[in-house]
Formats: sequence, structure tokens, C-alpha cells
Amino acid sequence: MIDKHLLKLRARDVISAEEEAFIRGGVSGSAKVPRDTVVVRAFDPIHTSNILVSGIACRLKDLGNGRRQITELHVPGDFTDVHGFSLKYLDHDILALTDCQFALVPHAHLQEMTERHAHLTRVYWFGTNLDAAIHREWALSLGRRDATARMAHLFCELYVRLELVGLVRQGAYDLPLTQVELSDCLGITPVHTNRTLQQLRSEGVVEFRSGQVIVHDLAALEAVAGFDPRYLYLQRMQR
Repeated sequence: MIDKHLLKLRARDVISAEEEAFIRGGVSGSAKVPRDTVVVRAFDPIHTSNILVSGIACRLKDLGNGRRQITELHVPGDFTDVHGFSLKYLDHDILALTDCQFALVPHAHLQEMTERHAHLTRVYWFGTNLDAAIHREWALSLGRRDATARMAHLFCELYVRLELVGLVRQGAYDLPLTQVELSDCLGITPVHTNRTLQQLRSEGVVEFRSGQVIVHDLAALEAVAGFDPRYLYLQRMQR
């Protein structure tokens, strides 16, 4: 069930057989969540964290007047809310943007990990630091990149993160989001989102259609975005 999660961990560090057994042993069950369902609601006490097994989820801040901002997309293999273990509640929602399946990990197991497995504790601490790095890059996009670079950067980031867990095929990956949901990621209107997608398509760089991102020229897409993948910390290192 959590094979993609282990792929993601092993791309950046060595996970022993004993550590893998401990991680797998912490999964207490699974949950299938329909599209547009809140998985974790902001400020509700939580005692379990969620590994995304399939689908696309997000972190979401809602202004309460119909306006919202997606602050990070989660792809299969991501531990969407491991930080909830120490925070005890989240200041944002976790939303299933598509039909999703999650593996459930009780906080009691994470507590045991901190007491018995120092290396794994560092591995998951690294994971929360990686999420913070992604948030900083999104903040830079929202504040300083124009709409075209912003969209290109998001497509580049997802290309790297999905390729890491084997979900890029012949330069394409599934992203079954609406243009409204894309606009909530990018901080622009749906009309502007549509116009930007048309521009990237007309330049022969990338297409977004039928729930897929089809990259025709990755180098050109990275150039439009000014994409530097070092913030994704892709090196395999001992933590």
C-alpha cells in the first residue's frame, strides 16, 4: 500500500529492512476519500496522520467568502500531515482534490518512532523541512513570478515529484484538476489560467488536457519557469 512512500524516502536516504518493517507496521488501516472532501479540517484535534496512496490532495487555506488558496499539492507517496503529530491540529485543511486513498498512521506509532528509531525520526523531520522548502518556492511564485512562469514552475515541480514515484510516462503525467483548482494553486483567475494554458500550448511547450499534463519540451518548460530543482533536495544522503 505504501510502496510509493518508500520509493520517495529511498530516493533521498537509505532505509533499512528493519526501518521499512517499522514504517509498514505503523499503518493501522486505509481510507478512501471522494473528490472535494476535507480529509483533515483546520483546528480539529488530530491523533492520526495520513500517507497519500493514490490521487491528488492539497493543503488549503479558506477565507470563508468563497476565495481560497491552495498552498501545496500532494502526490502519491506524500505524508500529507506528519507535522500534525507535533502540532496536534492543523491551521489549514487537507482536501482530496480527486478520489484519494490514504494509509492511516496513528500518532502513538510516531511517538514510538521518536523513542526507538532516531534515524527515521530525522528522515521524517527532513520531510517536514522539504514541505517548508516547497512552500517557500510557492510563495516566491505567488509574489514574484508572472502567470506563465508560475504555471510552468508548477508543472516542472510536479514532473519531478511524480517521476520520483514512477508516475511520469513518456513525458506526461495525470493531473485531473479543473482550471478553477489550478487557478487556486496559482493565485490567478480561471480566465487568466485558461489564457496562460493556451499560451504555453501555442508555444509547443506543454499541454493540459483531459486531466493530463503533456510536456513536449521539458528544457523549454524549465526555461520559462526559471526552474531550479535544488529546493526539492533530490540528493540521496544520510540524514
